Amino acid sequence: MKSQKLGRGLDALLGEIDEAYDNEGSYKDTVVELDVKNIRPNPYQPRKHFDDESLAELSDSIKHDGLIQPIVVTEDVDGYIIIAGERRFRATKLAKLKTIRAIIQHSDEQKMRQFALIENIQRQELNAIELANAYSELIKLHKITQEELAGKIHKSRTHITNTLRLLQLSSKTQKALIDGKITAGHAKVLVGLDDRQQQLIVNSIIGQKLSVREVESMIKSLKNKQLTDDTISKEKSKKLDFANIQTRFYDLGFNVKTSQNKLTIEFEDEEDIAKLLTYLDNQ
Repeated sequence: MKSQKLGRGLDALLGEIDEAYDNEGSYKDTVVELDVKNIRPNPYQPRKHFDDESLAELSDSIKHDGLIQPIVVTEDVDGYIIIAGERRFRATKLAKLKTIRAIIQHSDEQKMRQFALIENIQRQELNAIELANAYSELIKLHKITQEELAGKIHKSRTHITNTLRLLQLSSKTQKALIDGKITAGHAKVLVGLDDRQQQLIVNSIIGQKLSVREVESMIKSLKNKQLTDDTISKEKSKKLDFANIQTRFYDLGFNVKTSQNKLTIEFEDEEDIAKLLTYLDNQ
């Protein structure tokens, strides 16, 4: 029952975001002009990467045509915090404008966190890793399943699952994905490999410009080789039967130790060594 209640809370939040977007485009009397210096980003913003080139393009557009769609903020003790529209805010600052059009909404800390998550998901402004982290946080916040989240944000369960699996990748592989050096398609087939194997294949993707299909073939070959190596290693590590030779050495007065495929002869002094050499010479 608790899960359903929290789930309904997510539905309500989705409705509030839609309403905020309607306000941005329709209710001009609710839009105010705020000093840029009094506004700060949402600390719960899931988006960490902002493309410099596209930000510069947006900045030029705002500089020449103005900000068509206001940002959404909530009032704080020392100014305002962005709920939706950090990219537009950054572009406005880049354009060196002193004020920005905004809609003020009342919002608590929990709602700010969720607004930032869902706003970015709906507008598809997150890279694959940021999106995976956003899905993960929404699931934790609302204590819902992947399937329930899929239904609420109108995505397939497979999409949610595959995106979340990207968080299993090594930090270096995740960075390569964020930086655009590999695609989400590449990244998905790397899940399950160890860090060393991931790095090997990521380097190959970048250096040889491999397609996803080529990477799949490379991984298949890698796994087959690993299987062969493991089989050889197991064969080598089989424990040998040293019983007969161990008895012979004992009869000659030598102490020996065995371990797996290794036999160690212990000598107390030089005389023991000479005794063994004499025995071998007489054989």
